[in-house]
Amino acid sequence: MFHVWPFKGLSEEAVVVIATRVRTAAMGVACMVGLGAVAQAQPVAPIAIRNARIVPVSGAPIDAGTIVLANGLIKAVGARVDVPAEAVVIDGSGLTVYPGLIDALTDLGMSAAPPSTPGSGAGQGPPRPTGRTIRGPQDRPATTPWLQAADEFRADDQKIETWRNGGVTTVVTAPRGGIFPGQAAVVNLSGDRREDVVVRRAAGVPLVLTPPAGGGTFPGSAMGVLAYVRQVFLDTRTAAEQVRRYEQDPRGKARPDHDRATQALHAAIQAKVPFLLPAASEVQIDRVLALSREFDVPTVLYGAHEGYAAAGRIAKARVPVVVSAKWPEAPRDGDPDADELLEVLELRDRAPRTPAALAEQKVPFAFASDGLPGPGEFLANVRKAVKAGLAPDAALRALTLDAAQIYGVQDRLGSLEAGKIANLIVVRGDLLGDTSSVAHVFVDGRRFDVPPDTGAARPSGAGRGPGRPGEGDRR
Repeated sequence: MFHVWPFKGLSEEAVVVIATRVRTAAMGVACMVGLGAVAQAQPVAPIAIRNARIVPVSGAPIDAGTIVLANGLIKAVGARVDVPAEAVVIDGSGLTVYPGLIDALTDLGMSAAPPSTPGSGAGQGPPRPTGRTIRGPQDRPATTPWLQAADEFRADDQKIETWRNGGVTTVVTAPRGGIFPGQAAVVNLSGDRREDVVVRRAAGVPLVLTPPAGGGTFPGSAMGVLAYVRQVFLDTRTAAEQVRRYEQDPRGKARPDHDRATQALHAAIQAKVPFLLPAASEVQIDRVLALSREFDVPTVLYGAHEGYAAAGRIAKARVPVVVSAKWPEAPRDGDPDADELLEVLELRDRAPRTPAALAEQKVPFAFASDGLPGPGEFLANVRKAVKAGLAPDAALRALTLDAAQIYGVQDRLGSLEAGKIANLIVVRGDLLGDTSSVAHVFVDGRRFDVPPDTGAARPSGAGRGPGRPGEGDRR
């Protein structure tokens, strides 16, 4: 088969010029086609919720108000707001709009901790034999502060939908396992890609002051863990000074060791990232407050079931608290006729009074789900705190704006104000009432309609918290 040469009679130079022009024209057509495709992708229309009761938290409630969302942000909120002509309008009659709720410490979206390897610091399972022996703090057992929840978060975790349907739009999530398990992140429950949902990458450095599971290695006791934590803080300070001096003049000096644990902790301290210290009992609270004073690091206390007994000292230390909403309960499979210690019974009765005691002392606090199975139980236990004396508006602040302030994101989350991220929930009834239900959830401006048979009152599965002292651990 013969082909006719289309450029017969033309010089080679002319052929090259023609071919170049053809390619350029083809590229132009392709670009126009691409631009046309982009032009056809219309932006998401603004959303306006009208005639709703709006509870901004940062200000007084607005009856029959309007809130407008655009491009993932709150564009306007108030009693008299201009609604864009192109907006999708939702009739809010009989509904109340609140800021999205914040779970102030969880491990939602985190993978299960792997079995621990001596020296790796990962996990709290039985150690795998590696031939390496943990001899002391220099081997950094159960210590991985360089891990970032922001890098590990699984935005496709199936439990996310359950929590979002219950009104939780943001979580502070942390890696599992170890004494220094890694750094927590503030994450919105809005998307399918972790790159799209992280609000603050390094929000806190949680510690777990219980020995790693498995035993047989350093540190093997609660007091050993506390001594180890002190040593790590001292090593961090010393290593930072050694690096500083070496960088100023390295000649004639031994090169500092590469210790990524102390490097990560030093970076966190320099960035004023708060350290999250666990304490359930009054004794533990006093212990971690002393640790905070000793090393002068920003501190958030978490757990705090006996905070009612130490609220004054917490206030004096100016330390905010993340209160575990998993109140102590009798074992479900326990013997109903068994005798129980009076202090255990008293703790069950008094623990829900902790938030009211903290509020009375003007201590900033938030709530953490701490292993509760779902948002229904989470809100039900917050209601127990209200029934134990906590003012409802203080409870709402703890679930929203106060939680955002503790983690330094109050400029973008926690209240309904123009310019902030469009995280909000639309509720039938009073959020903290026994019969409330969530109708709509907006996260990063994305609308999620909640099925009528779900919502804040319906229990469901969820993840565990990063670890806290148990009811029986009162050393």
